[in-house]
Amino acid sequence: MSQQMPYPQYQQYGYDMYQSTQFPYGMPQQQQPQLVPMQPSGSAIPGIPFTPGQVVEESYIENILRLNRGKVITVYQTFENNSQWNAKIFRGVLETAGRDHIILSDPQTGKRYLLLMVNTDYITADEELNYVPPTLPQGIR
Repeated sequence: MSQQMPYPQYQQYGYDMYQSTQFPYGMPQQQQPQLVPMQPSGSAIPGIPFTPGQVVEESYIENILRLNRGKVITVYQTFENNSQWNAKIFRGVLETAGRDHIILSDPQTGKRYLLLMVNTDYITADEELNYVPPTLPQGIR
């Protein structure tokens, strides 16, 4: 049975990652590292037991921001190699946040801002922020 290549005009290159190679003089082989697949934010981590009511997520910035949707925040950002402006301040209502972005809206203009986390230096709020500390395993303070 032959396999069809999805792109026949391109030659595929690769190597057999499970191929065993003998080393001279008894040099040890390195084992292939086991990769953990990326999980969506907030999903359970495989291999870690989960009990109802237990918080699995860690205190990532995105989770803290999500707890504070609807609050007015100020986001301070810097932009490397930008001749027009190197730093910029955005103020608005926090709509939502993801792993790599924040969405703010300006109630006066109706304008929405999609801001990248990579440019964010820090964030301030005029009111108290909601925060749920992560649950630590027993015996760890």
